[in-house]
Amino acid sequence: MINRIREIRRARSLTLAELAARCDPPTTAQTIGRLETGTRNLSLKWMDRIGAALGVDPEQLVRSDKAERPRVIAELGLSDIEALPVPREAVMPHEIASMGEEASFLVIEVLAAISEYRSGDLVWLRRIETAEPDQGIKAAINRDCLVPRPGGRFAFGRLIDAVPSENGVRIGLLPAQSGLKQQIIDSPPWIAVSAMLVRPL
Repeated sequence: MINRIREIRRARSLTLAELAARCDPPTTAQTIGRLETGTRNLSLKWMDRIGAALGVDPEQLVRSDKAERPRVIAELGLSDIEALPVPREAVMPHEIASMGEEASFLVIEVLAAISEYRSGDLVWLRRIETAEPDQGIKAAINRDCLVPRPGGRFAFGRLIDAVPSENGVRIGLLPAQSGLKQQIIDSPPWIAVSAMLVRPL
């Protein structure tokens, strides 16, 4: 099993000392560091204490090597959406974790205030295969969607059109950034529909 304490702690912008102080009862930064690196055994009692301090279910602190996890794959800025060269694991909100469908989600991190989004927002999207257009694509009209483009790029915006085409489906997106023209993507292998917005306070 892989320990995810460091990853979740960093996603919460906490230092070792801050996490140690949040534990009940409080512990030391050195103890947290040993638990993160595996030099100290992560018992069920420690999982409960650290999970409560991080605000996650204790089971999220560990995962199997083979488990498929949601990943942040792109960042949305003022000019365009950029694919990350190396996707990073997203810390899953409790609401999504309880759905048991983790692998079908993708995540976008918002870098600047765009439309209704704020800097720091995480947009969680549910992936839909376009080979089966009746399973969600029609329901995705007028919702924000992520669509893959050639060359490892993405398009992100409001889905305003989805019509059958020769090779599958033709998607029309209105970008979230103001001043950009509608984008047409023919026969993408999948689209991802916005399902949840996680906004840090």
